[in-house]
Amino acid sequence: MLYHLIDYIDTLYDPPGFGMFQFITFRAALAAITALIVSFWFGPKIIKMLRAKQVGELAKYEAPERHLKKAGTPTMGGLIILLAILAPTVLWGDLRNTYVQLIIFVTVWLGAVGFMDDYLKVVKKKPKGLIGRYKIIGQILIGLIIGCIIYFFPHWIDRDLWMLKSSTTVPFFKDLEFDLGFFYIPMVIFIITATSNAVNLTDGLDGLAIGLVGIVGLTLAVIAYISGNSEFSSYLTIPYLRGNGELAVFLAALVGASLGFLWYNAHPAQVFMGDTGSLALGGALGAVCVLIKKELLLPTLGGIFLAEALSVIIQRGYFKYTKKKYGEGKRVFLMAPIHHHFEMQGLPESKIVMRFYIVAIILMILSLATFKVR
Repeated sequence: MLYHLIDYIDTLYDPPGFGMFQFITFRAALAAITALIVSFWFGPKIIKMLRAKQVGELAKYEAPERHLKKAGTPTMGGLIILLAILAPTVLWGDLRNTYVQLIIFVTVWLGAVGFMDDYLKVVKKKPKGLIGRYKIIGQILIGLIIGCIIYFFPHWIDRDLWMLKSSTTVPFFKDLEFDLGFFYIPMVIFIITATSNAVNLTDGLDGLAIGLVGIVGLTLAVIAYISGNSEFSSYLTIPYLRGNGELAVFLAALVGASLGFLWYNAHPAQVFMGDTGSLALGGALGAVCVLIKKELLLPTLGGIFLAEALSVIIQRGYFKYTKKKYGEGKRVFLMAPIHHHFEMQGLPESKIVMRFYIVAIILMILSLATFKVR
């Protein structure tokens, strides 16, 4: 809103210095700073409110015993994250931009699904929270909406997008695009649902999920800016998506919100994000990859999230298989998701988190390198 007000004043009176607000990089920096301010200002207030209402984390039986002491720590801290992302985006983003409208829609939608799950779990004291199939329906439905808009109404987003509506770029290969046709919609549904759940599964150690989200978000901010810049996209031979650069403002806010929340979520955590934060953040990252046409880059960039999700799938699948065949279930990992496996091996929580950060940064560098190694 501030951006539109400043743009209006600039159009009428052309005051000196107001032209800076036309630069996406300048507004992205303002969005990140604003997200930090919002986190530091409202974070303690929200944490205090959650404590007063006794909105505490329940003991997790699928986690190592050392996690029992975390029971009672305020959860639903995703409210801090959502506020710190959405407020700067509304203030400094171009709300007329359809890319911005869609990513806000996805974030709010999945934030609401996660909030309902947390509310039923910690306020209404229903151990399972929102029934799993209803959660999946919410994720699939938002994926279906986004997929249909891109496939059937690409001109709503970008008048040039119709040429790429069902295509995706292939990492490491120059000028190679893969057209999925009508199967593009199921792929969008899968990506948004999978990333949403993958970040949710990763949220098991203090500071782990939010730090990784910040690293991935920073990388996507760079890619979104490049995709929306005609000169950079031409130089790197990637599709130019008019207006796509505005997503960098949203992603900068996401990075600022991640750093702000990490202030409270670092070990020992004062608050957990809960499903309110994890489902929204994961879905937003997946949706951004869809909107910038970099869906196939997600397994590399989000390699940690992929490993966390696969560890759970492998563990459950192998347990069911061995139980059916031998009458006794066996495990591949000491505990899943895989960060708990390392905990069971005796590694301190903070060391696991830091090593995962290092791997995520390596994957970030590799992902950015794909744009030059083509």
